[in-house]
Amino acid sequence: MDTSVLVINCGSSSIKYALVLEDPAQPRLAGLAECLGSSDARLKGTASNGEPFEQSLPGADHGLALEAILDRLEGRLPLAVGHRIVHGGEHFTRAALIDDDVIAAIEQTTALAPLHNPANLAGVAATRRLFPDLPQVAVFDTAFHQTLPPRAYRYALSEALYRDHAIRRYGFHGTSHAYVSQRADTLSGLEGGGWLTAHLGNGCSTCAVWKGQSRDTSMGLTPLEGVAMGTRSGDVDPGLHAHLARQLGWSLERIDEVLNRHSGLLGLSGLTNDMRELEAAAAQGHQGAAIAVEVFCYRIAKSLAALSCALPRLDGLIFTGGIGENSAEVRERVVALLPHFGLQLNRTANSDTVRGREGRIDAGGRQLWVIPTDEEGQIASETRQRLKQETTA
Repeated sequence: MDTSVLVINCGSSSIKYALVLEDPAQPRLAGLAECLGSSDARLKGTASNGEPFEQSLPGADHGLALEAILDRLEGRLPLAVGHRIVHGGEHFTRAALIDDDVIAAIEQTTALAPLHNPANLAGVAATRRLFPDLPQVAVFDTAFHQTLPPRAYRYALSEALYRDHAIRRYGFHGTSHAYVSQRADTLSGLEGGGWLTAHLGNGCSTCAVWKGQSRDTSMGLTPLEGVAMGTRSGDVDPGLHAHLARQLGWSLERIDEVLNRHSGLLGLSGLTNDMRELEAAAAQGHQGAAIAVEVFCYRIAKSLAALSCALPRLDGLIFTGGIGENSAEVRERVVALLPHFGLQLNRTANSDTVRGREGRIDAGGRQLWVIPTDEEGQIASETRQRLKQETTA
């Protein structure tokens, strides 16, 4: 029996997929369908022999793209399909076997993730049509953070806004924070350590993990809260919206667009949201790039310092994500801003650790790790665990 899990991450115009074997070290059939709904729609990925491919799918929607993905599975029928669902609200504290009731519950959280959950559900609907006899499991970005205590998830707002409208902090990137903290427990030999995790990519978030549970995190009601990111502002004065509306006449829609798509590294630099380009430009004297990198690293360190309040004991710091895995400069800058935490960087190890390579980069004292995230592997693992729970119930 094939024990692989087909992991689907469905966006508004894209589908990322991976066929994950039970041994996570085994090569995966994986790829990306992008530009869906347009004449440029295409599917690209890697076959089982390691050869890359690209297939044109002009005008394809999610259903047609998934049919093309099915053809690329080389005749393999997975054990189940695991879906990344961005927002599960308070309803979901773990992965859920998808049925009509689960779909209805996910639909109820659409107001909290209007750009993500409808697309995620489109992927669920399409795969249920294609694989009517396969179990489908929803794995939620927010579920890992449902262990936050009220002092961490409540805003200082009225009880009615929380009770009647679910206004609270939820957190995101849960599968990534869960994976790297569990991996650090294994690598370090600690039984449920106290970790600060930094998922740094175009989207960024930090998390405090104690004995395998999220105790606080930087993102909140939406993925806009928290540290500076590629194009998102992160934390700003809540009065900024009213100020921009009064002084510039901006609509809420325009303000939301600016804070989500034209701020962060891109807004600060006026150049790009690509950290590699920013580091190169800063080295050449570009002031916008220099301030962007400086603000980014300072906000990360500031967030990590604040999150340490959630941990009874700090064992170490973990970097992950595209920037976290690739940028030795960002790691060095962040660690340098936290000298009172007893963090000592091994500069040689830090410089030698690149994307895809796991490594410890401290020179003693509290541990510093670079751990490549594996969100697909985590989703597959949670899918298998949920199916096991169903069969033993």
